[in-house]
Amino acid sequence: MTKPRTINQNPDLRYFGNLLGQVIKEQGGESLFNQIEQIRSAAIRRHRGIVDSTELSSRLADLDLNDMFSFAHAFLLFSMLANLADDRQGDALDPDANMASALKDIKAKGVSQQAIIDMIDKACIVPVLTAHPTEVRRKSMLDHYNRIAGLMRLKDAGQTVTEDGLPIEDALIQQITILWQTRPLMLQKLTVADEIETALSFLRETFLPVLPQLYAEWEKLLGSSIPSFIRPGNWIGGDRDGNPNVNADTIMLSLKRSSETVLRDYLNRLDKLLSNLSVSTDMVPVSDDILRLADKSGDDAAIRADEPYRRALNGIYDRLAATYRQIAGRNPSRPALRSAEAYKQPQELLADLKTLAEGLGKLAEGSFKALIRAVETFGFHLATLDLRQNSQVHERVVNELLRTAAVEADYLSLSEEDRVKLLRRELSQPRTLFVPRADYSEETRSELDIIQAAARAHEIFGPESITTYLISNGESISDILEVYLLLKEAGLYQGGTKPKAAIEAAPLFETVADLENAPKVMEEWFKLPEAQAIAKAHGVQEVMVGYSDSNKDGGYLTSVWGLYKACLALVPIFEKAGVPIQFFHGRGGSVGRGGGSNFNAILSQPAGAVKGRIRYTEQGEVVAAKYGTHESAIAHLDEAVAATLITSLEAPTIVEPEFSRYRKALDQISDSAFQTYRQLVYGTKGFRKFFSEFTPLPEIALLKIGSRPPSRKKSDRIEDLRAIPWVFSWSQVRVMLPGWFGFGQALYDFEDTELLQEMASRWPFFRTTIRNMEQVMARSDMTIAKHYLALVEDQTNGEAIYDSIADGWNKGCEGLLKATQQNWLLERFPAVDNSVQMRRPYLEPLNYLQVELLKKWRGGDTNPHILESIQLTINAIATALRNSG
Repeated sequence: MTKPRTINQNPDLRYFGNLLGQVIKEQGGESLFNQIEQIRSAAIRRHRGIVDSTELSSRLADLDLNDMFSFAHAFLLFSMLANLADDRQGDALDPDANMASALKDIKAKGVSQQAIIDMIDKACIVPVLTAHPTEVRRKSMLDHYNRIAGLMRLKDAGQTVTEDGLPIEDALIQQITILWQTRPLMLQKLTVADEIETALSFLRETFLPVLPQLYAEWEKLLGSSIPSFIRPGNWIGGDRDGNPNVNADTIMLSLKRSSETVLRDYLNRLDKLLSNLSVSTDMVPVSDDILRLADKSGDDAAIRADEPYRRALNGIYDRLAATYRQIAGRNPSRPALRSAEAYKQPQELLADLKTLAEGLGKLAEGSFKALIRAVETFGFHLATLDLRQNSQVHERVVNELLRTAAVEADYLSLSEEDRVKLLRRELSQPRTLFVPRADYSEETRSELDIIQAAARAHEIFGPESITTYLISNGESISDILEVYLLLKEAGLYQGGTKPKAAIEAAPLFETVADLENAPKVMEEWFKLPEAQAIAKAHGVQEVMVGYSDSNKDGGYLTSVWGLYKACLALVPIFEKAGVPIQFFHGRGGSVGRGGGSNFNAILSQPAGAVKGRIRYTEQGEVVAAKYGTHESAIAHLDEAVAATLITSLEAPTIVEPEFSRYRKALDQISDSAFQTYRQLVYGTKGFRKFFSEFTPLPEIALLKIGSRPPSRKKSDRIEDLRAIPWVFSWSQVRVMLPGWFGFGQALYDFEDTELLQEMASRWPFFRTTIRNMEQVMARSDMTIAKHYLALVEDQTNGEAIYDSIADGWNKGCEGLLKATQQNWLLERFPAVDNSVQMRRPYLEPLNYLQVELLKKWRGGDTNPHILESIQLTINAIATALRNSG
């Protein structure tokens, strides 16, 4: 199986390690530094097989509680710096995952320049930021991380001092010292407002400056102007599925703060342009259109009489400041010089800016064109906010509305057929159902308030502010119609001969059964004339597919294979209906929740499933990992566009009869994986209790890292547990079970080795699926995991379950290596392998320390510093693993 390899030390990591060592000596003292060095050396010796784990465990056990905290803190900072070192080397990225390579490849395969432009003209790529609680680090820690990254960029550029005159290395030590002195754990549970501000920081600091820059680069590559086809989306403040803290107020807060942010950015850009565009009519002729715009500005200062561009920009600034004042309720930092009419929509601002750009000609290149691109991309809303709620909530609310309005006494008791008839009849009526003075439940009032808030949002921030309403557990036609009935209450749906919906309802299929049922649901949906009318008015019908619950339900392979087959079956249904399809992939950070390379994930989609359009979630810790720095954001956005073009324009690599042969084989492998997974998770006596004791699940629930509860119901059933803590807990103990269990053994048991190897080398979907599992298995460690058995009360049953898992890992590793023709895991990916191997000696002590602390805590020692130290180890392990939730 695996064997030791030579580890090539990343030069940045060695440099960071030396700086951190200096900080630890200065801040913690020589004694702490020596203790940390001794433990680190023992871990390296253990990793090299020189000694067993006894020395390491005993050294950790000898630490007092303060030193335990300091040790975990030091290794947390080391892991953060290791992540930065990896990012700077670009080890995680495919060197061909970019637009330049994609265009070269596409054209080499006979795709014309015009076909590429035509595809981009109708493309829509949307990374959607979500607040799922897998980001364990405080925003302050991430900010310091980004400052260190910025200092390293200065160092790379050959600069020796900062703008403040501080030598670069001294500035780095200063930042690492501040990191050391910064409280790593959150004191209070995050609110939705906190999550909104965190997301805004990434939108403000990364997306706003980076996307205009990328568009300029793409236009140079293409030699043509292109529309703004990639733009950010947002769930934070609108995703209330299982989160009672999301309501009408958070929706308006999210949109208001987003609008303030983007308008402030435009005002700052205009301010800078004002100082630069001193073009005089005494020196060059100016068009009548520009003179008219200057005269309309109200700027009649004699000193600028010959500077029409400055006068026009002053007028634009004043109008935009009025728009800001309307939304924010206060003046921007640099108030308008004179009163002006506010811009009602971004198209008005764009028209004025484009008039000036036309007059400026080449002088508009750079900052001016970047502002125009920003307005085209972000409008006045910055990021489109999705609404999401569970279909069961909609059923209850619709039931209450119909009963109170004396339309139907018991909607919930109706058959699906009768529900559809009733809902369609109500949707065709011009009247609403709400009775003003009726005594509605709190749930119904809250849901109706949200719909009204969406209507207000369209009036204030524009129709692009909210375009989609996602339906969790979408199982039937009535689930979709119920949402339109609710939207109708706020005037967001209109019936009649040509039904219209200002917001489109999109079902989310997420369990194994839901995915299997998805084609039938959508086929029946398109039989309704109102469904066809709404979809064609929007230009597309969206369908969301979820990875998390299907994984928890049936295991990794059955989940991703079920998603693939659902997408494959939906494509011809949409083609028959004459409606373009837009898939929205609910991907998490970890492989167990759909994570992995975006580039490979998009390339592995079924033929016809993308066609230039795709949305995907960016959740939790992945947001900082991908969009924490400009360099990382550019790389990840570029690869998403490249993959979308490749899979949309290139011919499928696998066609009949190979596909039928591969599908039959994978159906067999998936069935085997499903049975193995279900038997362990849902069919093993005492498994639920084992999971809760073996992993730090109870302690993770105490972390203040998100606004939503860890379980959908007050229950300890795995079925009711959210997928995030399920995956996160297995990652902490280094088992990572959701990313491989069942699939690995199914590969081991599959007898046709030659077919497996053919599929792994030729079929993009299977290659990506097995590659993702390989990354997870390489990061797992069953030897470390075994130490957590000490936490299990029923040792006999615990050892039996552990042995089943360990046996599955061993067989899985053997099966994976057989399929990929490797001698050890990650043999084909030496840079990633090097990073994983380098981190192992630094992760192992954290796991051993976590076990010791959990023993104390669960043994009845209620010292709050123990729980704090446990939470710090959770933080540090998650940081080192990077995609643990």
